[in-house]
Amino acid sequence: MKPRFFWKTMDRKEKNRLKKYLLVQRDLGFDELYLPESTRPGVKMTAKRLNIGDFEKSESLDQLDATINRCKRCDLAKSRTKFVFGVGNPQADIMFIGEAPGRDEDLQGVPFVGRAGKLLDKMLTEIGIRREDVYIANILKCRPPDNRDPLPGEVEKCEPYLIKQIRIMQPKAICCLGRIAAQTILKTTMTLGAMRGRWFDYHGIKFMVTYHPAAILRSNSYMPSAMADLKTLVEVALPHGGKTK
Repeated sequence: MKPRFFWKTMDRKEKNRLKKYLLVQRDLGFDELYLPESTRPGVKMTAKRLNIGDFEKSESLDQLDATINRCKRCDLAKSRTKFVFGVGNPQADIMFIGEAPGRDEDLQGVPFVGRAGKLLDKMLTEIGIRREDVYIANILKCRPPDNRDPLPGEVEKCEPYLIKQIRIMQPKAICCLGRIAAQTILKTTMTLGAMRGRWFDYHGIKFMVTYHPAAILRSNSYMPSAMADLKTLVEVALPHGGKTK
């Protein structure tokens, strides 16, 4: 889809929201945007869309995305701007999971693209990995109003999509970003401190927890611990060094 055609398909409200968002990004010093493959010029979606009730039959991430990206199983579909499926290397050995899209993600349709996402990119660079080498997703695919925590009913409807993503990818290790996401996935009330420094099992995949980049932005004192966690992640997922698959 060419950019000009995409602009013509937007209504006035969407255009105004996009303009305001781009101005804010410019003022923050950002000069690039991450776009999902399906919206990049020259990229065509070729995956066959299944009936959403048959999403478990999806054979690739592209097909799963095409099948579920019009989901209306909960009220978040009414308020979302864009469905946020996930981004990165579909064959990655390392997968990162957050709790839900925020404002920036809702507007772009890509996870972790705001200030927290920029910090995550820098942290990955520090351990010798590019954003393109990993896969990033959220438990919820739509933004909760005012960035509130995911509700149990929303998780119940959306987590199966995440589990299917994992089953298709089969990463060697998963790193959960933040307490809320970790407690939601592990169905626990453990503190982040209690969850850090140990490995869990999530549908047969090694699973660890570290600080959310947004928390590090609020308190840089978390950075050394978070970097130590990421180094451990790489040692387990990429024991012989090098890049992901």
